[in-house]
Order: sequence, then structure tokens, then C-alpha cells
Amino acid sequence: MYPAFMKISRFMAYLGGIMLSALILLTCASVLGRSLNGMLHSDFVEGIAPGFAQLAINLGIGPINGDFELIEAGIAFAIFAFMPLCTLSGGHASVDIFTQGMSERVNRILRLITSLLFAAVFVLIATQLFGGLQTKFRSGQTTFLLEFPLWWAYALSMFAAAVAAVVAVYVAGVRVVETLSGHELLPSETGADH
Repeated sequence: MYPAFMKISRFMAYLGGIMLSALILLTCASVLGRSLNGMLHSDFVEGIAPGFAQLAINLGIGPINGDFELIEAGIAFAIFAFMPLCTLSGGHASVDIFTQGMSERVNRILRLITSLLFAAVFVLIATQLFGGLQTKFRSGQTTFLLEFPLWWAYALSMFAAAVAAVVAVYVAGVRVVETLSGHELLPSETGADH
């Protein structure tokens, strides 16, 4: 099952990367538009080319309307999209200074406890996002500027969080078997390069 979960996790990470790249481009375009708009409104440009300045402003050169709403929704999805690969590859931050001198059995138990906690937290987050999705869907609440339904953002985040929860439950299950059998089944702390 590990190869299948790794494929799913990598696919989610690619989706998160695509989302993050799109958000970076959106931010750059909005900042550039805001800067150009400010320049077009300056006394200098209006003094030497008032017709051009007004034409450019009328064409819509300026910040992207609702950019922060899109960034807020997209970042939430991207964060959850990276979690399955991070969980499966053991890429979460850890402090090894305390565990280096401990026996393999103790480290295995610590990995089990950590995996169980991650699974519980991801299941809780996915469940809460599902509840929020239902509430936002029923209320018909929209964003302030773009007026897109808030449940869209909740649905994207919930999907990614649900995949993260499934992967985390799988990892926790494998860690239980590892602890009981004394044999390592998953690569431990390989990081995202694995």
C-alpha cells in the first residue's frame, strides 16, 4: 500500500505546488498593478501624458480585485495539500537531540505516539472543515469583494485535509504494526526527497 499512498501524496503535493505558484503569480501581478496604478496617478505622469494615464487606468491597470480573498483560500488548500507527503515521508520538524541516545524501541514508541497524534489532529481538522463547509453552504455566505461562495474554499481545503487524514491514519496504523512487531515497515524520517 505504501507505493499507492506515496503516489497520492506526491499528486497532492504537485497540486499544492501548482496552487502556490499561481498564488505567487497573482501576488506579483497585483503588486505590479498597484505600483503602476500609483505611478499613473502621480502628478508627473498626469502632467506629461494625462490622456495616456487615464486610458491606462480605464483599461483596469491596478491591483487585482479580491487578491487577498483568493490568496487566503488558495494558501489553505496548499498547506493541506503538502501534508500527506510530509506525513508519509516523515518530513515534519523534529528535535533529535533528545532521542538520539534512546533505544530503537523507545524511538519506535515515540514515532507511534507522534503518528497517532497527527492522525487524530488531521481527522479532527477534516471533520471541522466538513462542518464549516456545510454551514457556509447552507448560509450562502460569500466573500466581500469577489462574492464567490465561501464553501468553495472550505471544499478545497476539506478535500486536501481529508487526504492528509487518510494518509495520517495509514501511517499511524503502520506505526502500530511496527511497534508490535519490532520491524520497521515505513522509511523513517526520509524527508520529502524520498
